[in-house]
Amino acid sequence: MCRQVFGFRLAMIVLSAPAALLNAAPGLGARLVGAAVVVTFMVSYVLFRDWERFGPLLLRHPSLLAADTLFGSFLLISAGPDTTLAYVSVCTPLLAGLVYSWRGAACFASLQALILLLVHATLKADRHAPVVEALLLPGLCVIAGAMGSTLRNLMLRFGAATQALTTVQARLAAAEAVSAERARLAREMHDSVAKTLYGVALAADGLASTASAAEPDPARIRDQAELVSRSARRAAAESRELLTDLRRERPEWPESPERTGRSRFWHELAQETRTFSRRTGLRATCHWPTDAAGLPPLPAPLARHVLSITTEALENAHRHASATAVDVRAAVQGDMLCLSIHDDGTGLPPGTTLEHLRTTGHFGLLGMVERAAQAGARIRIGRGTHERGTEVRLDLPLQTLPHVSQAP
Repeated sequence: MCRQVFGFRLAMIVLSAPAALLNAAPGLGARLVGAAVVVTFMVSYVLFRDWERFGPLLLRHPSLLAADTLFGSFLLISAGPDTTLAYVSVCTPLLAGLVYSWRGAACFASLQALILLLVHATLKADRHAPVVEALLLPGLCVIAGAMGSTLRNLMLRFGAATQALTTVQARLAAAEAVSAERARLAREMHDSVAKTLYGVALAADGLASTASAAEPDPARIRDQAELVSRSARRAAAESRELLTDLRRERPEWPESPERTGRSRFWHELAQETRTFSRRTGLRATCHWPTDAAGLPPLPAPLARHVLSITTEALENAHRHASATAVDVRAAVQGDMLCLSIHDDGTGLPPGTTLEHLRTTGHFGLLGMVERAAQAGARIRIGRGTHERGTEVRLDLPLQTLPHVSQAP
């Protein structure tokens, strides 16, 4: 706003300078008027061009604006109050109100009004000018000072409101980041350590039952003890992996498919499915080419989400669905990469909702939905096109995957 005021001053000085120079008395008068023109013009130009640099100097030293007002009075006396230079005097209280608040506006409006009254009384002493004409410009100075002070208050309030809004937005962003991190940690713990500890508890129960039998089998006790030991070590390894992941800066899988080959993730998924089948005894099969030809590579964050969704679906089929077989399929259909995990179990109970699962402490399906949302994928959990069982279907848009050319 102050820059615009000085821009207006520049225009008025340029328009009124010829009249001031022509009306100046020869000799010393012309020199004083010329010096006043140069000084006022240069001051206005410098402040207009570099207000950020010289504005604080004007803010700390009001005497500079007072000196500029006195230089402008020489031009006003030479050119006369009827020229466009009179509007330059109106800019002074407006600028004072913007820079120095209402006290500065009142001081400079009074000073500028007094100068205008003196010039008007001096130059038009021989004429009977109306009182309204004499008070017009002083009144405009008072109004301009009040406007400058009001605009200053409005801009300060707007700045305070903007700062408060920025602070609230930063706090909301921090709260959302904390909430998202808490949800991520909950998903990671549910998908790794919690499941393994549940297996440790089942293995320990089996060991206790075998040991408390009338005729315990030493070989069976040894096998079950080894299972408990392996499961405990696995839980410890998953805990270390989770802690390492919290401090890791690089992704687990390289982002560039050229470094490890296009089928790295799909081999990982197939290996995870075979490990699940050996561990649980539930028949789980994968249906895609062994070299994963035609399947796009997945970047590291997306690969983690997809693998976690698949392992959660497999575990649900084993623990809750009473299934005898699980079928994992992946294919490219149009502009989508489709992954399906279907079991032949009992299916979801009627009326199952995410809110009901959250309130009852079942977070597996909730974590799958959250992971799909973070991956930018669409997930559907239900019977699908099958007569029985549960299908978890994940649809990933190919345009979100790097280095993928869509088939026509």
